[in-house]
Amino acid sequence: MLIDIADLDCIYLSYDEPQKEEFWVQIQNIVPWAKRVDGVQGSDAAHKAAAAVSDTERFILIDGDNIPDSNFFDIQLDIKSEYTDCVFRWKARNHINGLMYGNGGLSCWTREFVNNMQTHESTDGSDETVVEFCFDDKYIPMNNVYSTTYPNGSAKHAFRAGFREGVKMCLSKGTKPTLEEFKQQVHAKNFDKLCVWQSVGADAEFGYEAIYGARYGTYKLMFTDWDWHQVRDFASIDSIWEAEQEFMQFNFEEYGVKLRRTLELPIAEYNADQSRFFKHYYSQTYHEYTPMTTELEVIRKAEGW
Repeated sequence: MLIDIADLDCIYLSYDEPQKEEFWVQIQNIVPWAKRVDGVQGSDAAHKAAAAVSDTERFILIDGDNIPDSNFFDIQLDIKSEYTDCVFRWKARNHINGLMYGNGGLSCWTREFVNNMQTHESTDGSDETVVEFCFDDKYIPMNNVYSTTYPNGSAKHAFRAGFREGVKMCLSKGTKPTLEEFKQQVHAKNFDKLCVWQSVGADAEFGYEAIYGARYGTYKLMFTDWDWHQVRDFASIDSIWEAEQEFMQFNFEEYGVKLRRTLELPIAEYNADQSRFFKHYYSQTYHEYTPMTTELEVIRKAEGW
C-alpha cells in the first residue's frame, strides 16, 4: 500500500512547552495543512484528542518540542500488508545530547489504534502500558531520522526530560529491576542511551539540568521506594524539580559516584567541548535507508542475525 505523507492529516500535539507558539508558526510554514491539539493532560487522552481531529484514518503526529525536517512531507510510505494497522515511530535528533532514537520523534498513527489503546493514565494495568506506548506489537520503531527534538525549553523542562529517560531507560518492558537484576535486565541499547543522557549536554542550554535529571531519575528509581509510575505525571515530576533544584550543585557528583559504583554505569563528567565532540562523532554513525526501513531490520543486518 502506497501512501503520500502529504495526503495525511498532521497534528501538532503541544502541552506546556515554552517554545510551543514559536514552533507552531514554524510547523505551519512547513506543513500548511497542520492541525493542533494543545494542553490536554495525560498522554493517552492527548493522543485520543489528536485522533479525534484527524479526518484521515492515518495521521502524522508532531510532539510539542519537535521541529520536523521539511523533506519528510515529500516522502511516500510503502506499507507492507503485515503493517497496515501498525504505528510507525521515526527517530529524532536530541538537541541536548545528540542521541538519535524514537524519543520525541515523528510518528504515524491510525485512529483505530489510538482509540483502542489503554496506556499511561488509562493503563489496562499491565507493566507494559503504565508509562509507554512502545511495547505493543503493532508499534514499530523505524530507522530514519526526520526531525529534531528540543526538550530544553527551560531548566524545568530539561530536568523533566532527563528525569523521565533516567527512569524509563532502566525499566525492563515496564518493570523495575532489582539492583541485582539491573545489568542483566536493562536492554544494552537503553543502557548506552542512559549513560549518554547522564554524561552529555554541557554545551546545550539547560543541558546541565537534563544531565542532572537523568542521574536523579535513575537514582530515585533504583535507590528509593518512590512510586515510579509517577514518571508519567508531569505535575509530579515538576514537584520533584521544585524540591530538588536547589541541591543540584551538591548532589550532581554524589549521584554520579553512586550510579558508577553500584550500577556500574560508565558515566562521565563531560564539559562543553567534550559534549560537542561526542555529538559530532555520534552523528557520523547514522546511516539513512528507505523511509519504511525498521530499526530491527538495520540491527539484524549489522549483527548478522
